[in-house]
Amino acid sequence: MFVESGRTRLHYQVYGRGPLPVLAFHGYGQNESHWRHVAALLGERVTVYAFDLFYHGRSRLAKADAPITKKRLTELLTQFLAEQGIESFGLLAFSMGAKFALTLLEALPERVAHLWLVAPDGIRTQFWYSLATYPPWMRGVLGRAVLRPQRLLNLIDALGQRRLVDSGLVRFAQWQLDSREKRLRVYRSWTGFRHLTFDTKRLARLLNQRPTPVTFFLGRYDRVIPHAGLREFIGALTAAHTVLLDAGHGGLLHDVAGYLRRHPEELRGAA
Repeated sequence: MFVESGRTRLHYQVYGRGPLPVLAFHGYGQNESHWRHVAALLGERVTVYAFDLFYHGRSRLAKADAPITKKRLTELLTQFLAEQGIESFGLLAFSMGAKFALTLLEALPERVAHLWLVAPDGIRTQFWYSLATYPPWMRGVLGRAVLRPQRLLNLIDALGQRRLVDSGLVRFAQWQLDSREKRLRVYRSWTGFRHLTFDTKRLARLLNQRPTPVTFFLGRYDRVIPHAGLREFIGALTAAHTVLLDAGHGGLLHDVAGYLRRHPEELRGAA
């Protein structure tokens, strides 16, 4: 199924038939199917609408190289809500997908019933993301690396050898750059979503107004979205709950699913 506006198509899949609609947004390098297992555990409580982010799965922007704005993304998601007749909903997001969820939260805070964030990107800007997206010259370096990656790979390797960058981050970066398809997706995702940024103090005010329940699932060994970088924001919320799992970044969704299987009480907020 698609939300369509001109030549832009936002693809989604539906899991479950529960009373609370939940809009789910996956992480970098994934697609909507990565929510299937988690949605099965949420069971009868929710209907999960799992979206493909742009540059992933079957979603397509009319202009692939033009960065999407929060206004345009809000228009597409609001169109989806209207087409489905959805008033109140939950938001579920992993990593880069949090940029989509937080955009909708910012636009429609009074309609968000619950927010589940799994190692969310977009709350605290990561150094590597800033370096790759904000200076125009660095975007050029990354763009050239799509076709000729060796210079960038050598730089990453050198930084790792000098211990200027965590070895886990080096391996993560090398894996994300090991094919032309992956490099193009990195370039388009990082630059295409660069306008999806947030004022965390404003987000905290919006969440505290009702207050909106927020559950954070974080990995103890996550070097991509480290727990420490989110503590200040979490501490500013009046209805936040944190689950810290013995996991890194890549396998975190699997560990979240396992945790929910063992702790069904965590799902009570979905009803």
